[in-house]
Amino acid sequence: QVQLAESGGGLVQVGDSLRLSCAASGHTFSSYALGWFRQAPGKEREFVAALSVSGRSAYYADSVKGRFTISRDNAKNTVYLQMNSLKPEDTAVYYCAADVLFRSDNDYAYWGQGTQVTVSS
Repeated sequence: QVQLAESGGGLVQVGDSLRLSCAASGHTFSSYALGWFRQAPGKEREFVAALSVSGRSAYYADSVKGRFTISRDNAKNTVYLQMNSLKPEDTAVYYCAADVLFRSDNDYAYWGQGTQVTVSS
């Protein structure tokens, strides 16, 4: 079981880069697959990226493919989301999640509280 806490959000401009972090507490972090989701005002939560337990396989939503990169550092119990070439449509609250399965749906077992990312234009 793990507890997750996101950080690194903020206000940026179109084309900027930002790296989100999600720090985990608890044990067996290295045994979980990880994911990032986002929710914009008035919209449903949507999948952004997922990373396998091993860290060798990743899956991205079409909207962020080629711009975002998910990675993990098990020694630091942290998962990252590197976001490049940011667009106004990337504005949302970003959530990290963990589960025993490598998945892209909304059924992750553990969730963080979210961090706000705002891209101005």
